[in-house]
Amino acid sequence: MRKFNVNVNGISYRVEIEETAAFAEPPVQMTPVAPVAPTPAVNVPATASAGTKAQPVAAAPAPVAAPTNGTKLESPMPGTVVKIVAQNGATVKKGDVILMLESMKMENEIVANANGVVTVVAVVGSNVNAGDLLAVIA
Repeated sequence: MRKFNVNVNGISYRVEIEETAAFAEPPVQMTPVAPVAPTPAVNVPATASAGTKAQPVAAAPAPVAAPTNGTKLESPMPGTVVKIVAQNGATVKKGDVILMLESMKMENEIVANANGVVTVVAVVGSNVNAGDLLAVIA
């Protein structure tokens, strides 16, 4: 029988746990080790590591400049842009899906709030807050 003191929400409990032969393990001897001072980090270029080749990294698409005129489509909630459905320059009608926004592990369709030509400002993978500009429909 092993005894433990467990503290839950500021209340201390004494718990007894019975060990069975099937799961009992022999006690492990622990020897204290003197602490070691951390070594400073050294910046090594990726190309300097042995046996590896530097791989080019694809640049993320740059955000599109928002037009100054038109109806703004703002994010109704915080989330992550997971898919852009409407292409820049496409003609959309009110209610057409512009992009997909993931919020609280759910994908939400963000739809056009006006008729016109869409300019999507958001980028796939970007995090947005409620009220952030996603697109402009002119």
